[in-house]
Amino acid sequence: MAVYALTGFSLVSLLSFGYLSWDWMKPSLVADVPTDPMEKSLPPTFTRPPHIIFILTDDQGYHDVGYHGSDIQTPTLDRLAAEGVKLENYYIQPICTPSRSQLITGRYQIHTGLQHSIIRPRQPNCLPLDQVTLPQKLQEAGYSTHMVGKWHLGFYKKECLPTRRGFDTFLGSLTGNVDYYTYDNCDGPGVCGYDLHEGEDVAWDQSGKYSTFLYAQRVSKILASHSPKEPIFIYVAFQAVHTPLQSPKEYIYRYRSMGNVARRKYAAMVTCMDEAVKNITWALKKYGYYDNSVIVFSTDNGGQTFSGGSNWPLRGRKGTYWEGGVRGIGFVHSPLIKRKRRTSWALVHITDWYPTLVSLAGGNLSNVQGLDGYDVWPAISEGKESPRTEILHNIDPLYNHAKYGSLEDGFGIWNTAVQASIRVGEWKLLTGDPGYSDWIPPQTLTNFPGSWWNLERLTDGLRKSVWLFNITADPYERYDLSEQRPDVVRTLLMRLVHYNRTAIPVRYPAENPRAHPDFNGGAWGPWASEDDGEEWGGGQEPLKSRNKKKKKKCKICKLRSFFHKLNTRLMSNRI
Repeated sequence: MAVYALTGFSLVSLLSFGYLSWDWMKPSLVADVPTDPMEKSLPPTFTRPPHIIFILTDDQGYHDVGYHGSDIQTPTLDRLAAEGVKLENYYIQPICTPSRSQLITGRYQIHTGLQHSIIRPRQPNCLPLDQVTLPQKLQEAGYSTHMVGKWHLGFYKKECLPTRRGFDTFLGSLTGNVDYYTYDNCDGPGVCGYDLHEGEDVAWDQSGKYSTFLYAQRVSKILASHSPKEPIFIYVAFQAVHTPLQSPKEYIYRYRSMGNVARRKYAAMVTCMDEAVKNITWALKKYGYYDNSVIVFSTDNGGQTFSGGSNWPLRGRKGTYWEGGVRGIGFVHSPLIKRKRRTSWALVHITDWYPTLVSLAGGNLSNVQGLDGYDVWPAISEGKESPRTEILHNIDPLYNHAKYGSLEDGFGIWNTAVQASIRVGEWKLLTGDPGYSDWIPPQTLTNFPGSWWNLERLTDGLRKSVWLFNITADPYERYDLSEQRPDVVRTLLMRLVHYNRTAIPVRYPAENPRAHPDFNGGAWGPWASEDDGEEWGGGQEPLKSRNKKKKKKCKICKLRSFFHKLNTRLMSNRI
């Protein structure tokens, strides 16, 4: 089998490079920091609602943090994680919109209709308006709420905007990716616009400022103008380290010895983001928030390996349901944690932050029905067992059906051609097409052989539509046990059937030409009225902006279009 062939290659070749080793979790990398014995005898207690800072990074790979053995420098993240609680059994979603929607609603994608792909700039779609969001629940609890960074939950109507979904203030982008300096975003050739917003207005005056710095500075400004006596929630959704790969030159210079150019630029962006987190932490201390604060750090999905990211030694990458796509970097740092300086293996999912943070804030969850998340604070703070025992990674009925899947292969209860994945206890099941399935070492060598890691994809999985792994014993997903344990396969398929019965229809409308930025003065923004439904039409061709002074010209449309097409082809395994 290809797995054994790859393993053999790894032992001969990769081990000599120091890449393949079970020591990736050795004590020097993720083990607990010695605890002060006095700390346990005098645990801190909540005397008032804590300040909550949630930091979300974009496309940062599982391997791309110092304490996971990375060659990228992240001293701030390493220190905060070491002094807090590292979450080493933490799961997110494989792409942008799904992770963000589940964080904000505490619900699986199948329960919001966002189970397919992402919300694209020209789609009349957004986070369902009937969902009560995390910031709205925190507002009910008396919190001031602020968002800085990437939204990516839809904006076709004003009701969809962050300031209408629970945030008092917003500075950031509405679409999925923009230029770090010009804030241009092209959704295909000739469909380009500016995307940086202050509240509900276009922030033309901020163009030219590197987004990672801009967002950290805004957080500091918010803290400086607020009273630490009043609870505050700040959601910092960095654009970093999503493409385009852009960083100030001084950060790139630190990695000049890296032979791989994409990895060099990517590493610079990660380190720059790390310093931004340092500045935010410093502001919390300077303005008197830190002692009563909870800092949560999370990635949004796996790293994109052809853009410099690394999920090594996990299998897969962004956009896949292999561990490399859904296992996230996560930690909690807070003086309020009772058992600090340790690593937690409690099962945690991104939906869990909703009930966890609302409960910390003293909010009311009794009137919120149908949450898929759990309150995991006792597991994080006190080391108790996690209430979560399973995770529905997703069921996507619209994704390309696997060629060799069938109802027969699913014991007559599940069509294995459908893309789906679930974890129950120590078992993980994947059906359909889980996505690109290779193991890719960090791209640190200039001429690292590019053919060997295609071996598994070309020889395994071509006639398969079901995989089963004991993810606890085999975190790298090397040994498919679906044929040896059909009983487990059937049990997990039944869980998929159960979840599928609760799913709502997919929300994935066709793109609307009225969304073209030329209708909005050259910027991306709402185009439908409050009374318009999702099928609101209008077949006009884009008009030239009347505000020529403000209209921005996107210079990277062709490059964005190339990477969009390449990513689409790669995710569907067509090349």
